[in-house]
Amino acid sequence: MIPQYRSLLLAFSVLVSLFQTAGIFAAQQQFEVRFTKAVHPQPFTGRVYLFFSRSDRDPRLGPSWFHPESFVARDVTDWKPGEVLAFSAETPGLLAYPKPYSEMDLNGYKVQAVARFNVREPKIGTGPGNGFSQVVSVPAVIPSKPPLLTIESLVPTKPFPETRWSKLIRVRSELLSKFHGQDTFLEASVLLPQSYYDQPGRKYPVIFSIPGFGGDHLRGIRNQPIAEQNEQGVEFLRVLLNPQCQWGHHVFADSATNGRVGEAFTTEFIPALEKAFRAIPHSRARFLTGHSSGGWSSLWLQITYPDQFGGTWSTAPDPVDFRDFQLINIYEPGSNVYRDAHGRRRPIARRDGKPILWFEPFAKMEHVLGHGGQLRSFEAVFSPRGADGKPLNLYNRETGAVDPQVAEAWKAYDIRLILEENWEKLAPQLGGKIHIFMGDEDTFYLDGATVLLKQTLDRLNGNIAGGTVVEIHPGKTHSSLITNELRLRFRKEMVQSFLAHQAEIESALRADKQ
Repeated sequence: MIPQYRSLLLAFSVLVSLFQTAGIFAAQQQFEVRFTKAVHPQPFTGRVYLFFSRSDRDPRLGPSWFHPESFVARDVTDWKPGEVLAFSAETPGLLAYPKPYSEMDLNGYKVQAVARFNVREPKIGTGPGNGFSQVVSVPAVIPSKPPLLTIESLVPTKPFPETRWSKLIRVRSELLSKFHGQDTFLEASVLLPQSYYDQPGRKYPVIFSIPGFGGDHLRGIRNQPIAEQNEQGVEFLRVLLNPQCQWGHHVFADSATNGRVGEAFTTEFIPALEKAFRAIPHSRARFLTGHSSGGWSSLWLQITYPDQFGGTWSTAPDPVDFRDFQLINIYEPGSNVYRDAHGRRRPIARRDGKPILWFEPFAKMEHVLGHGGQLRSFEAVFSPRGADGKPLNLYNRETGAVDPQVAEAWKAYDIRLILEENWEKLAPQLGGKIHIFMGDEDTFYLDGATVLLKQTLDRLNGNIAGGTVVEIHPGKTHSSLITNELRLRFRKEMVQSFLAHQAEIESALRADKQ
């Protein structure tokens, strides 16, 4: 070879390598995916993903809300076991985040495939029953044959290891099973009080705790009972509920998409719990608490079923006034989720007073992920159901424009509006039962709605015996709001409420026996 041509060839090779490293040839990077008959014997219709990551964790465990890495997805119909599925920049209908697949720089990443076999599970890479492949390093140089990712493992079902003090309750709901066309259960962990085995004839008041988005009842497993810190000797059954459903968090509200969850909880689950675990069957012996989406849930149950619960202690609830839905007034004409009236992009989360997450990219990330995300979870509760069986979108996913007809339908779940319009009827039933706590620097901008609710309740409280409590705690965020001191205060107030109505409870129980 002529020396100068050899030099030119060498220089060209270096340039090719540099272009590949920079992602210039990312459009040529392809992957092939298949699944085995052992993990899913029938053809699969649903969504398949490739998750990419540079971390030490399996890519399927992402993406993180605050630091999402790249991933792509495509929907398949009747994909057969063993059949090879291609992922490339030319794949029709390929969804990608945070940028088009052809623009992704995948150098230095690992990749893992996931098939969403379990459509009822809100989580993807960690959802029980979903399939996943081995982890493969993305080749530094485009290979002659695309890497093959074989989905041959299933995410296992998480066991509930019962102990002497932690028990599982799982109640089949006739209402929800009929609605969904298959067996549907409400479940929870039950933490027994210290005297439970020593006093077999004793019945107990109950604290129902509702986790926030992504939480479940599996966090309620303990090897020891909680030592009650009150001189009156009041002990509680503590029930940690599982709020997860296909669309994310059903917030224990009746809805067109999730079914009549609130009705099922109050008419099916609670009677079963009281029979199985010696809970006192009286409204004044039932207390609610929850954080974030769980905070909204506990407040919703209290105002929707005011005579069935003795009070709620709600912390950092999701928006309780839709005039400030995380900074957005969804009722305002021309409202836009992505941009404010001045065209500035809307934040959805902050840290140290500075925005760190924005609505538009967050919403588009959820669009690629599919059902089970936080924003879609709201729509599954608050929106009417479309002809395709899915909840109607509150806003256009491309432009962010709010649909005023859907926003109007959301009024049925606007807690401030419900209280305001029904206060004459609800006031006598809610006296002393509402306790809401929020940090004024809430991470997800939830404080604005709570402030509006507080203003409304302050104005209405002259008509309610016992009043309501809405506290805005200075300097507290979504995660720093609940301190041990505040937690002990909640328990003390629940004890006081129970004792204040003990005579009423005992009288009702005696009447039931006669």
